[in-house]
Amino acid sequence: MMAIPENVIQFDTIELAKMLNIEKSIIRKNLIAAKKFSTKLPYVIFNQISKEQNAIIQEKIWKFQGFYLQKKSLREYPNAIASNVLGYVSEVNKNDMKKDDYYSLGEQTGRQGIERYYEHLLRGVKGKRFLQKDRFNRIIGPYERGIFDIPSKGSKNLILTLDLELQKYGEQLLKNKRGGIVVIEPQTGEVLSLVSAPSYDPNLLVGRMRSKNYRKLALDTISKPLFDRGLQAQYAPGSPFKTLNALIALQEGVINSNTTYKCNQGHFYAKGMFMDCHCKYGTHNNLLTGIYRSCNTYFANIYRKIIDDSGNGVHEGINIWKTHLISFGLGNYLGYDLPIGKKGFIPDASYYDYWYKKGGWKSATVVSNAIGQGEILTTPIQMANFTATIANRGFFITPHFLKSVTNGTFDDVHEKKFTTIDSVHFETIIKGMHQVVERGTARIARIPGISVCGKTGTVENFTKIDGVKKQLTDHSIFVAFAPKDNPKIALAVFIENGYWGARWAAPIASLIIEKYLTGEVKRKWLEERMFNGNLLSEYQKPYSGKPFLINE
Repeated sequence: MMAIPENVIQFDTIELAKMLNIEKSIIRKNLIAAKKFSTKLPYVIFNQISKEQNAIIQEKIWKFQGFYLQKKSLREYPNAIASNVLGYVSEVNKNDMKKDDYYSLGEQTGRQGIERYYEHLLRGVKGKRFLQKDRFNRIIGPYERGIFDIPSKGSKNLILTLDLELQKYGEQLLKNKRGGIVVIEPQTGEVLSLVSAPSYDPNLLVGRMRSKNYRKLALDTISKPLFDRGLQAQYAPGSPFKTLNALIALQEGVINSNTTYKCNQGHFYAKGMFMDCHCKYGTHNNLLTGIYRSCNTYFANIYRKIIDDSGNGVHEGINIWKTHLISFGLGNYLGYDLPIGKKGFIPDASYYDYWYKKGGWKSATVVSNAIGQGEILTTPIQMANFTATIANRGFFITPHFLKSVTNGTFDDVHEKKFTTIDSVHFETIIKGMHQVVERGTARIARIPGISVCGKTGTVENFTKIDGVKKQLTDHSIFVAFAPKDNPKIALAVFIENGYWGARWAAPIASLIIEKYLTGEVKRKWLEERMFNGNLLSEYQKPYSGKPFLINE
């Protein structure tokens, strides 16, 4: 219901409030605001009137001069999924109208997700009508029979890259868990699925209860349903990062595929400083076995060679290392078509000079970077993207969500972005990732008839409880692509407090691959286990006030 203040005459406030089912004080308050805004322009008095109310008001609107009803469309999300991708709309405010004179009071604008990023395509183009009024400011008809009127143009129809069934399936798999799934088609950069859990029904942010529902979601600071873990959460990447260190070592010529290191269940990287490894005492690993056994000793050694063997000291070594990683899309925004995200973090020499003073650090000081921990931070979409880059043997296309516009055009040129690594170096890494699934740490992810390449990860997890740093159950990570040759799907799965990579992340990823490539899942036993998996008790431990165990 709208009102033009200068046209409003004395009316029965009680009757109008009863029709709208609101307090009469709300009507008075909104009329005062309307007069402050403008006495001549329409102002929203009450929003989103129900069909039942509309029928009653239409019969009696003649009693309330200066008031009128204005129709507007509301969003409906029929599948109640992908809220983190779709986003939501809300009524424009003064700042919106100040920034863009397209908007008028009572209109809606995109606030998040696709709704916000492609608002310019979704809102259409307004038309104009020129009307004649009498001396009492009443409309008497169109001006000059409407010859100067400008017709409106409808909004564009956007087709997204999301696979509807895959998105539904991913959200089912993450029920009662926290984490993110990002699925990319390697050859095109199309995002097939972006799951963030926990999530919410996007229809909650439509209608008269929108504000109340939004507050409830925003105030849930424990599970954070409005926080997109696929784009905004920054985690240490863990062991999947070893694949990138291997590629850099090959490119820099500090190792070859036959370079071997002996592992004694770990590695003394400095006096009295030992990095554990699960490899048996006396194991000799080359690059291939180092990858599928995920040997910390192997990757600590090659990382130190990258940093130490540049010829100009550790400063140049670590900056070269960072330059390679940036070419995979790490340490910066990827440029996808959603308005939120995080850059992640890749440290360089200046960073360590700040913390340790120049000359106060060496490769041993920062050796945690060798196994994807230390200061490195990545988002799940960055992890999925570098996995797609490996699948493509050295290039990626910027991940994106808009596939096409059915009644218009848009700039859909997505160029290949090549890394600094020669394509010849990728085959050994891919063989190693294939062996991870066939005989290594991710055997649970094997799919009959499909050659899956992957890498598990287990990342330490800490929080502060009453100001004290406390370790929680590790995060579970898995990155993968398939098939090995001519890959059609690449993905990253991150399950918070999921313990080790093969416990939750790898099985979930393999089910998604099977579903996408074959259209069905035959391993029902595994599917049921993932559907029924519940980590809520794990998330409640820090808030229980009781002692708790981790990594059970």
